[in-house]
Amino acid sequence: MKVARLHAVGDLRTAEEPRPVPAAGMSLVRVTAIGICGSDLHWWEEGGIGDSVLDQPLVLGHEAAGVIADGPRQGERVAIDPAIPCGTCESCLRGYRNLCTRIAFAGHGNQDGAMREFLTWPSHLLPPLPDTISDAAGAILEPLGVAIHASDLGHLHLGGSAAVVGCGPIGLLLIQVLHAAGAASITAFEPLAHRRAAAVRAGAGVVLDPAALDPAGLSSAADLRDLVGDGVDVAFEVAGTDAGVQLAMDTARAGGRVVLGGIPGDDWTRFRASSARRKGLTIAMVRRMNEVYPRAIGLAASGRVDLDALVSDRIPLTAADRAFSLAARRDGLKVIVTPGAAAESAGPPGAG
Repeated sequence: MKVARLHAVGDLRTAEEPRPVPAAGMSLVRVTAIGICGSDLHWWEEGGIGDSVLDQPLVLGHEAAGVIADGPRQGERVAIDPAIPCGTCESCLRGYRNLCTRIAFAGHGNQDGAMREFLTWPSHLLPPLPDTISDAAGAILEPLGVAIHASDLGHLHLGGSAAVVGCGPIGLLLIQVLHAAGAASITAFEPLAHRRAAAVRAGAGVVLDPAALDPAGLSSAADLRDLVGDGVDVAFEVAGTDAGVQLAMDTARAGGRVVLGGIPGDDWTRFRASSARRKGLTIAMVRRMNEVYPRAIGLAASGRVDLDALVSDRIPLTAADRAFSLAARRDGLKVIVTPGAAAESAGPPGAG
């Protein structure tokens, strides 16, 4: 089978490897779609993410869907839940498996991910896909799950106001989730024009380039008051930059909440403590997702969230290095790698 492994920064090699054999409790899955995530790009561009570094060739990819290739569920289309918690640590026992201290996560550390034609995975972490969800959309269920988890952490009340800073795929999904959850108003901030256009399509009422607030790219209190009055109830940051974090802090109202979901390149998050303290902000940090796959599948299957609209490019596994280069340019939305398929364009960025 073909496998794409990261050997060093920017050194992604596709080679033939033996097809894996599933152990007890595992299923062999023929992978049909893999999404390239911002965290994958950290590995590709920096050789690590946070305090985890590349110390052996690694198969990236944690956003994936496929078809079970053996056993009693053979032929069943499934999403691939990328997190394998230990089930016995204190976090797992308290119901926070996303915070498991011994978690194995696809495409991270020493756990190979989905950027290959076949993988073996725990059978209970392969939720079935309805026929109404495409393979590509099945791969995007993972970032949708992150968006749902971020929304949960925000505790936005029905009819409340929200802001989303950063309109990459997770930010765009978050806008859709907040809209479905009953947000009365959603303000979005994004420097890239095609992502601003996608944010409008996703349901944001006001979309702005943050650079328009201040020539230095920092938020201007006066300009923000014109946009959001005394501030939004919950501000979500999914940009991964200090400027994005500060903008979220400045956009939130006094007593409001700020949910930080972006992953900074240097593993540090910085903001003005005085502005956060004087507003008495509650700050929540997003760690992947908890038990949200059933909700993600339900939202996608019902059409309340459009996942296929995020797909801007489909690239075959044999050109995985080109797929990462394309994703790194950030001139599209979601790049999908398709094992065994020819390359094709999905149309204009954000088109359905």
